[in-house]
Formats: sequence, structure tokens, C-alpha cells
Amino acid sequence: MSASRKRVLSGIQPSGKLTLGNYIGAMKNYVALQEEAECFYMIVDLHAITVAQEPAALREQTESVAALFVAAGVDPKQASIFVQSHVPAHAELGWMMTTLSYMGELERMTQFKDKSEGKDAVGAGLFVYPSLMAADILLYKADLVPVGDDQKQHLELTRDLAGRFNHRFGDTLVVPEPFIPKVGARIMSLDDASKKMSKSSPNAGSFIALLDSPDDIRKKISRAKTDLGREVVYDPREKPEISNLLSIYSNCSGESIAEIQARYEGQGYGAFKKDLAERVVETLEPLQRKYAEIRASGAIHDILRDGAERANAVAEQTLREAKEAMGFLLPRR
Repeated sequence: MSASRKRVLSGIQPSGKLTLGNYIGAMKNYVALQEEAECFYMIVDLHAITVAQEPAALREQTESVAALFVAAGVDPKQASIFVQSHVPAHAELGWMMTTLSYMGELERMTQFKDKSEGKDAVGAGLFVYPSLMAADILLYKADLVPVGDDQKQHLELTRDLAGRFNHRFGDTLVVPEPFIPKVGARIMSLDDASKKMSKSSPNAGSFIALLDSPDDIRKKISRAKTDLGREVVYDPREKPEISNLLSIYSNCSGESIAEIQARYEGQGYGAFKKDLAERVVETLEPLQRKYAEIRASGAIHDILRDGAERANAVAEQTLREAKEAMGFLLPRR
């Protein structure tokens, strides 16, 4: 890797339907970063199975997410797109990181608390998956990791584990830095702006899926929750719902929030929401068209094979270095 070129690693789970929030908060940044860094983008199927998955749905969603990466503008010739389980080093370094993780720090993970709340039994995988996430990042000696606010805790654990490994076994792993976009990093639910737009929400009206039809998009936005009053004003504290819709509008149109506010001054929510729906439809139409072409061609399998080959070359070298530092007897080459 060029000394001047940073390395970036990020991934998305193949569970549920990818949303407009995933596109604005993550995938648009993936496209921008590929121009200036060596990027590895993966579909994290090993993370997906920390909760029950239907096998056929898991396979379909894995292929679908990979195709959406490309449809969103990620160039497989510039960035490596691959499936996590196609690179065996993830599971192996994941176990090594688990042995360095403490029960207390895993118990403090907010996502574990949220996903285990109210359940009689919780799988061990859900508890230790932050250690696997750390391995995902550390395998590629990533300098930057695009994360939303809700993932900062996991990245901090990754940094702690890298530092702990290096302290015990010598400088081997790169301690990564977060990359948190200032705009559009966190798109909220259409029915509750205090919650992130989530593909796992039981209410399909709370999110816009990337493959939703134009009519479904218009319907969901027309029903999106708004605040008291009728002023289209960006004020996250006093008007969180309309502020979220303004953020979506700005990200889809490329206009500033101030420009949008000025256009709808005195017009109320109805005209604003109607135009917002069209901006979203226009944003997703080319993505949906390219997605259909990729799926029909079957090219995604070649893309994933090539991406896994490049990822394996980097990951296996890091794994070997980590195992050697930790004291494993390595097979002779």
C-alpha cells in the first residue's frame, strides 16, 4: 500500500432491507472514500448470524447487499467488495480478539444491551461479536473506519484491543481512527426522530428501503410524523421530526438546509413533503435501475470472488503476523 494512501474498512449486515439511512449515512461516503483511499467493503454475514436467520433469506440478502454497493457507485475495480465468511481469517482473528476481551467491557456494549433486553435466552455470539468486529478492522490494518455515532463504542473497543495486543506482544496491529461524516451521518426514523432509521424496525413505514417503489416512497413520506405547527424549520431540539425530513431533503437534493427552508417559508408541511418524496424517488431511481441490471447479469459473483481474493491477501498476512507475535507455531511455507 502506498505510504500516502490511507486504508479504509467498513461493512453492512445482510439482514433486513437496506434503507435510505444506510445510503446517506454510509454508502455515499463509501463512494467518496474510494477516490482517495484503499477501501475494503464487506457484507458481514458472520455478524448477521448472531441472531436467527432463515438460510435462503440470508443468501439472498447477502447477494442483494453486494449488488447495492455497486449500484450505489462503489467501483469494484477501485474498492474490494467481499463477503466476510469468504475470508476465513475473520473468524480466526475474531477468536484471538475474544481471548483478549474482558467480560465487563463486552457487557457495557449498548447494542448488546438493546438486542438482549427482555429476552429469556441470549446467544453467546451476540455477546462476543464486538471482538469479531474488532478483528474485521484490525485484519486490514485500517487507518480509518466510517462509523455512525452508534458504532463509536465498538471502535473504541477495537482501539483498546489493538493497544492491548501491541502492549503484550509487540507492535503488530494498527490502532484505527473513526471517520464520522458531519452531514447525513444519522438519518432518523420516519415515525420517531429520536430513533435511527433502522432496517430491522417492525414498522415498514418507519424507513425507506432502497428498493421501495416510487409509490411506496411517496406513501411513506406523506405519512411521516411531523411536529406541531406548520413551519418548515430546522430545529433538532424543538422540531426533531421536520428537522430529520429537512436533512433527508438536503442529502438527496444537494441543497443547503437554509435554501430549502427559504423555499417553503409559509407553505406548510404538505407542499414540502410532496416535493421531498420526489427528491427521494429521483435519488433512488438510477440506483434501482443499476441494481436490476447487476442482478440480472450475475456479475456480482465475479465481483465478490475478486474482492475476496484481494481481501484474503491482506488479511492472511496480518493474521500470520498476529499469530507469530502471540506465540503460535506456524506451518512452514
